[in-house]
Amino acid sequence: MIGNHPYVKWAIECIENYIKYGRKIEIKEDLPEELLIKKSACFVSLHTMDGDLRGCIGTIEPIYDNLAIEIRENAIAAATRDYRFTPLTAEELDNIEVSVDVLSEPEYIESVDELDPNIYGVIVVSGFKKGVLLPALDGVDTAEEQIRIAKLKAGIYSEPYEIYRFTVERYF
Repeated sequence: MIGNHPYVKWAIECIENYIKYGRKIEIKEDLPEELLIKKSACFVSLHTMDGDLRGCIGTIEPIYDNLAIEIRENAIAAATRDYRFTPLTAEELDNIEVSVDVLSEPEYIESVDELDPNIYGVIVVSGFKKGVLLPALDGVDTAEEQIRIAKLKAGIYSEPYEIYRFTVERYF
Protein backbone atom coordinates (compact mmCIF):
# COMPACT_ATOMS: atom_id res chain seq x y z
CA MET A 1 0.00 0.00 0.00
CA ILE A 2 1.26 3.44 -0.90
CA GLY A 3 0.85 6.74 0.91
CA ASN A 4 3.12 9.47 2.21
CA HIS A 5 0.91 11.80 4.24
CA PRO A 6 0.51 10.93 7.95
CA TYR A 7 -3.29 10.64 7.57
CA VAL A 8 -2.84 8.15 4.74
CA LYS A 9 -0.14 6.22 6.59
CA TRP A 10 -2.54 5.90 9.53
CA ALA A 11 -5.33 4.66 7.21
CA ILE A 12 -2.96 2.10 5.66
CA GLU A 13 -1.81 0.87 9.07
CA CYS A 14 -5.46 0.42 10.12
CA ILE A 15 -6.36 -1.47 6.93
CA GLU A 16 -3.30 -3.73 7.05
CA ASN A 17 -3.80 -4.58 10.72
CA TYR A 18 -7.46 -5.39 10.15
CA ILE A 19 -6.92 -7.46 6.99
CA LYS A 20 -3.94 -9.41 8.36
CA TYR A 21 -4.99 -9.85 12.01
CA GLY A 22 -8.74 -9.22 12.06
CA ARG A 23 -8.60 -6.48 14.68
CA LYS A 24 -8.76 -2.73 14.92
CA ILE A 25 -5.54 -1.02 15.88
CA GLU A 26 -5.66 1.17 18.98
CA ILE A 27 -5.24 4.93 18.68
CA LYS A 28 -1.54 5.70 19.06
CA GLU A 29 -0.17 8.64 21.03
CA ASP A 30 2.45 9.39 18.34
CA LEU A 31 -0.16 10.30 15.72
CA PRO A 32 -0.19 13.93 14.57
CA GLU A 33 -1.91 16.02 17.24
CA GLU A 34 -4.64 17.26 14.87
CA LEU A 35 -5.81 13.66 14.35
CA LEU A 36 -6.35 13.35 18.09
CA ILE A 37 -8.09 16.69 18.66
CA LYS A 38 -9.87 17.49 15.39
CA LYS A 39 -13.39 16.20 14.82
CA SER A 40 -14.25 15.99 11.14
CA ALA A 41 -16.03 13.90 8.53
CA CYS A 42 -13.83 12.07 6.05
CA PHE A 43 -13.76 9.57 3.20
CA VAL A 44 -11.13 6.92 2.61
CA SER A 45 -10.73 5.78 -1.00
CA LEU A 46 -8.83 2.75 -2.28
CA HIS A 47 -7.65 2.44 -5.86
CA THR A 48 -5.75 -0.26 -7.72
CA MET A 49 -2.41 0.69 -9.26
CA ASP A 50 -4.31 0.94 -12.58
CA GLY A 51 -6.45 3.70 -11.07
CA ASP A 52 -9.64 1.64 -10.69
CA LEU A 53 -11.76 2.26 -7.62
CA ARG A 54 -11.46 -0.62 -5.13
CA GLY A 55 -13.42 0.82 -2.21
CA CYS A 56 -14.65 4.14 -0.85
CA ILE A 57 -16.48 4.77 2.41
CA GLY A 58 -16.94 7.93 4.39
CA THR A 59 -19.00 10.16 6.56
CA ILE A 60 -20.57 13.54 5.75
CA GLU A 61 -20.75 14.52 9.41
CA PRO A 62 -18.24 13.49 12.09
CA ILE A 63 -19.44 10.42 13.97
CA TYR A 64 -16.50 9.66 16.24
CA ASP A 65 -14.61 11.57 18.93
CA ASN A 66 -11.70 12.51 16.67
CA LEU A 67 -10.36 12.31 13.13
CA ALA A 68 -8.04 9.39 13.98
CA ILE A 69 -11.03 7.17 14.81
CA GLU A 70 -13.02 8.55 11.86
CA ILE A 71 -10.18 7.60 9.48
CA ARG A 72 -9.68 4.18 11.11
CA GLU A 73 -13.35 3.23 10.86
CA ASN A 74 -13.78 4.51 7.29
CA ALA A 75 -10.52 2.90 6.13
CA ILE A 76 -11.55 -0.51 7.45
CA ALA A 77 -15.04 -0.09 5.98
CA ALA A 78 -13.64 0.94 2.57
CA ALA A 79 -11.46 -2.18 2.56
CA THR A 80 -14.08 -4.62 3.80
CA ARG A 81 -17.65 -3.29 3.56
CA ASP A 82 -18.07 -1.31 0.33
CA TYR A 83 -21.02 -3.21 -1.15
CA ARG A 84 -19.70 -2.68 -4.68
CA PHE A 85 -16.60 -4.81 -4.05
CA THR A 86 -15.49 -8.01 -2.37
CA PRO A 87 -13.45 -7.42 0.80
CA LEU A 88 -9.80 -6.60 0.23
CA THR A 89 -7.45 -9.57 0.67
CA ALA A 90 -3.96 -9.66 2.16
CA GLU A 91 -2.60 -10.48 -1.30
CA GLU A 92 -3.97 -7.19 -2.65
CA LEU A 93 -2.42 -4.93 0.00
CA ASP A 94 0.77 -4.19 -1.97
CA ASN A 95 -1.24 -3.11 -5.02
CA ILE A 96 -3.57 -0.54 -3.45
CA GLU A 97 -3.25 3.24 -3.27
CA VAL A 98 -5.05 5.03 -0.45
CA SER A 99 -6.33 8.60 -0.21
CA VAL A 100 -8.06 10.41 2.64
CA ASP A 101 -10.48 13.29 2.04
CA VAL A 102 -11.27 15.48 5.06
CA LEU A 103 -14.57 17.29 4.49
CA SER A 104 -15.59 20.82 5.31
CA GLU A 105 -18.99 21.45 6.90
CA PRO A 106 -21.71 20.94 4.23
CA GLU A 107 -23.33 24.19 3.02
CA TYR A 108 -26.88 24.42 1.64
CA ILE A 109 -27.06 25.93 -1.85
CA GLU A 110 -30.01 27.16 -3.90
CA SER A 111 -28.82 26.19 -7.35
CA VAL A 112 -26.54 23.92 -9.34
CA ASP A 113 -24.94 27.17 -10.56
CA GLU A 114 -23.21 27.39 -7.17
CA LEU A 115 -21.28 24.16 -7.86
CA ASP A 116 -17.97 23.46 -9.54
CA PRO A 117 -17.22 19.71 -9.65
CA ASN A 118 -13.49 20.39 -9.46
CA ILE A 119 -13.85 22.35 -6.21
CA TYR A 120 -17.00 21.14 -4.46
CA GLY A 121 -18.34 17.77 -3.50
CA VAL A 122 -22.11 17.44 -3.45
CA ILE A 123 -24.76 15.97 -1.19
CA VAL A 124 -28.33 15.57 -2.45
CA VAL A 125 -31.07 14.95 0.09
CA SER A 126 -34.70 13.93 -0.32
CA GLY A 127 -36.34 12.81 2.91
CA PHE A 128 -34.17 9.99 4.29
CA LYS A 129 -32.35 9.49 0.99
CA LYS A 130 -28.85 10.97 0.67
CA GLY A 131 -26.34 10.75 -2.14
CA VAL A 132 -22.76 11.97 -1.90
CA LEU A 133 -20.11 12.57 -4.53
CA LEU A 134 -16.60 13.81 -3.81
CA PRO A 135 -15.09 16.63 -5.90
CA ALA A 136 -12.44 16.35 -8.61
CA LEU A 137 -13.36 12.87 -9.83
CA ASP A 138 -12.20 11.61 -13.22
CA GLY A 139 -15.01 11.72 -15.77
CA VAL A 140 -17.22 14.10 -13.76
CA ASP A 141 -16.81 17.38 -15.61
CA THR A 142 -20.06 19.26 -14.98
CA ALA A 143 -22.17 20.12 -11.97
CA GLU A 144 -25.17 18.55 -13.71
CA GLU A 145 -23.31 15.23 -14.07
CA GLN A 146 -22.27 15.44 -10.42
CA ILE A 147 -25.89 15.93 -9.32
CA ARG A 148 -27.09 13.13 -11.63
CA ILE A 149 -24.64 10.62 -10.14
CA ALA A 150 -25.35 11.67 -6.54
CA LYS A 151 -29.13 11.36 -7.13
CA LEU A 152 -28.65 7.93 -8.70
CA LYS A 153 -26.59 6.78 -5.71
CA ALA A 154 -29.36 7.95 -3.37
CA GLY A 155 -32.23 6.49 -5.38
CA ILE A 156 -33.67 9.97 -5.94
CA TYR A 157 -35.56 10.14 -9.21
CA SER A 158 -38.44 12.58 -9.68
CA GLU A 159 -38.95 13.71 -6.09
CA PRO A 160 -37.75 17.15 -4.93
CA TYR A 161 -34.33 17.35 -3.29
CA GLU A 162 -31.97 19.76 -1.57
CA ILE A 163 -28.34 20.34 -2.57
CA TYR A 164 -25.41 20.84 -0.22
CA ARG A 165 -21.81 21.43 -1.19
CA PHE A 166 -18.54 20.88 0.63
CA THR A 167 -14.83 21.13 -0.03
CA VAL A 168 -12.19 18.54 0.83
CA GLU A 169 -8.57 18.43 1.78
CA ARG A 170 -7.31 15.39 -0.13
CA TYR A 171 -4.27 13.52 1.11
CA PHE A 172 -2.26 10.80 -0.67
